[in-house]
Amino acid sequence: MLSPELHYEQNRIPAMSPSAPIARRSNTLSSSLGLGEKLFASSDERRFARAIEEGLEAVEAGLLDQMSFTDDLADVTSRYLLDAGGKRIRPVLALLTAQLGTGNNPRVVQAAEAIEMTHLASLYHDDVMDEAQMRRGVPSAQNVWGNSVAILTGDLLFARASKLVAGMGERAILLQAETFERLCLGQLHETIGPRPGEDPIEHYLQVLADKTGSLIATAGQVGLMFSDAPEDYIEPVVRFGEKIGVAFQLVDDVIDLTPHPEETGKTPGTDLRAGVATLPLLYLRRLAETDAASAALLRRIEHDVTTEFGVGDGDGTGDSPQLAAAIAELRDHEVTRMTLAEAHRWADDAVAALEPLPDGPVKKALTRFAETIVERSN
Repeated sequence: MLSPELHYEQNRIPAMSPSAPIARRSNTLSSSLGLGEKLFASSDERRFARAIEEGLEAVEAGLLDQMSFTDDLADVTSRYLLDAGGKRIRPVLALLTAQLGTGNNPRVVQAAEAIEMTHLASLYHDDVMDEAQMRRGVPSAQNVWGNSVAILTGDLLFARASKLVAGMGERAILLQAETFERLCLGQLHETIGPRPGEDPIEHYLQVLADKTGSLIATAGQVGLMFSDAPEDYIEPVVRFGEKIGVAFQLVDDVIDLTPHPEETGKTPGTDLRAGVATLPLLYLRRLAETDAASAALLRRIEHDVTTEFGVGDGDGTGDSPQLAAAIAELRDHEVTRMTLAEAHRWADDAVAALEPLPDGPVKKALTRFAETIVERSN
């Protein structure tokens, strides 16, 4: 096993200074989440947007501090994906919903840090289970250091997140534990697949709700909890988070098929190559029961994926012309349009869940956030 320094040199992954991620966050609202100045016209709304940006800078600084370890190896591996970037969607939601109460305060910021660390920890584990070769445009952690180091790094981050939450009260501890349980159940159910008689599409949507929706919903909830917002706001915000999390992942299913890896950081069809049944493939399997052309495409995809795994190196990153052509055909197939339509439906339902919230910049921002989720291309 190479040392971390040699792996960095080998993969040309630059070590980042502590200030780099904060600088990268400076335009998060406008470029990543569609919540820039054009959305907020009044001076009060612009102050609201500045409060979110300032909160994000505090979260980023806190993450750099919390994810620093005295152990040299742990210090490098734990900050690897943090330094690689990310939209910080979950901290943004916590900071947004906090504006329905007293606004940003140290407890809101600390809760947002714990949520993001939990998310990052889950990525280390997901990439091992999915045998992913890339994450956020760089080689995945287990591709750099191996499965054991990646798993243990994820465990370290889960532990750090738990330490943060431990000082925030019994309610926060219970919420963190329940969310972690759902993350694990979602991964377990994804791994074993639907049971006999269970609808594969319904099973898949529940997996997305558990693996992604639960943590996004928790992010919105902690913003309310630690800003002393009205309790009546929790249910609509949790419903919003669950639904927008599913929408987010469905759009990811479409992005997985994009022919522009320079935008996504992934080879087109990465999930398919790894044997992950995303919604376009599940829709194709359903259509294949009655449509000959869909059945033929499905056979080609399954044959080429099996062949690629069988004769290649097993990492799902090969690029046989046959499989590339089948992925391109899947991208242009109606099942991909169906997946986008389903993502829009979940996003619309998420916005509808916000109806009990008061009109104002928070509701406007959450609505625009839902729209941006289904408009994104990476």
